[in-house]
Amino acid sequence: MIIFLCLQVFSIVVFSCIVNEGYINIGSERLLCVFNKNAHACNYGMTVGVACFLGSICFLILDVYFPSMRLIEHRCYDDFLWADFLWFVGFCFLANQWQATSPDELPLAQGSDAARAIITFCFFSILSWVSLSYSCCHFFFHLQNVSPASPSARTLERFSYCNCGQI
Repeated sequence: MIIFLCLQVFSIVVFSCIVNEGYINIGSERLLCVFNKNAHACNYGMTVGVACFLGSICFLILDVYFPSMRLIEHRCYDDFLWADFLWFVGFCFLANQWQATSPDELPLAQGSDAARAIITFCFFSILSWVSLSYSCCHFFFHLQNVSPASPSARTLERFSYCNCGQI
């Protein structure tokens, strides 16, 4: 459960940094993204932040209300690895766009701290989702190798797929 709370915090930080300081206004009514004035970079970061926040809430709710649900086979590979991929693409895309941003484009370095925070928390999100995926897959493979008659098999059956984040 702790890892899901970390995932939610990381997603909120990415989303809120983009909303609060991800856009700048340089003498016009049009807002420009701090990532090389590329609106797609800010839109992607917000989309991934919100989607992974909602996804982690759904997994947490499933874990709380249905602790005996056996979805390891389906969720481990599909959903967790998909979130890993989204955060990895976001990290690479935002870091590339930030690298291409010249200091002259940001007056008084406006939004630069938020951009660095966004990139940093994208990286932390990658590590968190990968660790969750690894622990769930490790739990699943351990469950597959235990004989049904053993006492440890009965213990493992009480865990849900989301509890593997606490292993």
